[in-house]
Amino acid sequence: MSLVRVVSSVAVAVSVALPAAAQGIPKAQSPEEVGFVATRLKRLSDRIEEGVKNNELPGAVVLIGRNGKLVMFDSFGFRDKDAKVPMTNDTIFRIASMTKPIVSVAAMMLMEEGKLTLADPVSRYIPAFANTKVAVEKKKEDGTVEYAQEPQVRPMTVQDLLRHTSGLTYGAPGANQIKQSYLDMNVNDRSQTTAEMADKLAKLSLLYQPGTTWEYSMSTDVLGRVVEVASGMPLDKFIEERITKPLKMGDTGFEVGADKKARGARPMKEGPKNEVPSIPDVSEKFTWRSGGGGMVSTAADYARFLQMFANGGQLDGVRLLSRKSIDLMTADALPPDIKMGAGMQQAFEALEPSARMGQGFGLGFAVRTEQGRNPLPGSPNDYYWGGAYGTYFWHDPRERMYVVFMMQSPAARLRYRYLLRDLVYQALIGN
Repeated sequence: MSLVRVVSSVAVAVSVALPAAAQGIPKAQSPEEVGFVATRLKRLSDRIEEGVKNNELPGAVVLIGRNGKLVMFDSFGFRDKDAKVPMTNDTIFRIASMTKPIVSVAAMMLMEEGKLTLADPVSRYIPAFANTKVAVEKKKEDGTVEYAQEPQVRPMTVQDLLRHTSGLTYGAPGANQIKQSYLDMNVNDRSQTTAEMADKLAKLSLLYQPGTTWEYSMSTDVLGRVVEVASGMPLDKFIEERITKPLKMGDTGFEVGADKKARGARPMKEGPKNEVPSIPDVSEKFTWRSGGGGMVSTAADYARFLQMFANGGQLDGVRLLSRKSIDLMTADALPPDIKMGAGMQQAFEALEPSARMGQGFGLGFAVRTEQGRNPLPGSPNDYYWGGAYGTYFWHDPRERMYVVFMMQSPAARLRYRYLLRDLVYQALIGN
């Protein structure tokens, strides 16, 4: 028996012996009870084990829920490959952009309390954005590029932040002066406050006019500051008191205490330079509470979050949102004339939220709008997102199913998102 198989077998034993790890979500008696075929589901397990053996990823945790029951909750490979520590179901991961849906729920809760509306200009909460200009690229006769500054045609709104049509972007080195300015301004400084981050961004030019272009960006980081101003609470405290504690997501936050440090997943050497990717330890604490990518979580905790969505905004007697707010979040929020920002197609491939890919973007995550245009299986109205460090989820309301995939491997993330979709749906046979 291979080491990979031994690790997986141990993980299965852990998931069966410790049902409390799923925090109240009951386990199906068998995959067949909820429409899966066990022999087909094994193809997914075998492929992940193969990936660990072939050094494609250090390890992973997979959780599948359907009809309110756990179909699969298994661990594979290593939590820390260098130290030969096996992966376990309670491993804690840096979830990067899977933070965004949690912060989006915070904003929607404040909407339901009348403390903000999605139509509000962002400047209502962060006044400096009232004067933020839009950079318009113009080519000179000699071929060089210069930027003219124009006022916003209409103000950036809270809805723009939720759906990434704000005109903001992410920093990147290169010819684009706007993206370079994010680096020059050090907008990702982990020692800054959320307010300081927002004020920095307000001083920089927007890449596009608000509402015209989908550009993945620091919008949710700015949304985190809006949540702070509208609620009168620090972002981490609001999320803890209003979301993670009520949902019993005990291992989810912007970091965990020293007593949980050993449960943190570690990346392995990967990529063309065979280097360990820069992923912060789960116990490392930063002043900046990044609403766009700063949180940690477990597969079981994130399943609790998705089960709340599946239940129409409530879980175990705790209601965070109304059914209609869930409907609004999970609908395509992009207008029909929306453009895709430069480089978005290459960056997101099959996950690009464009009409050409049969997809759009809701309030905090991408949504599928049509069947057939996308090479990945799924259903119209399913919604999903992932994190740069390798984590991924999707919820398919038509099939009453959600999937959480946790790993710390930036290089393998797109490949395994594709494989996961293929191998989950091929095992789903029953109604």
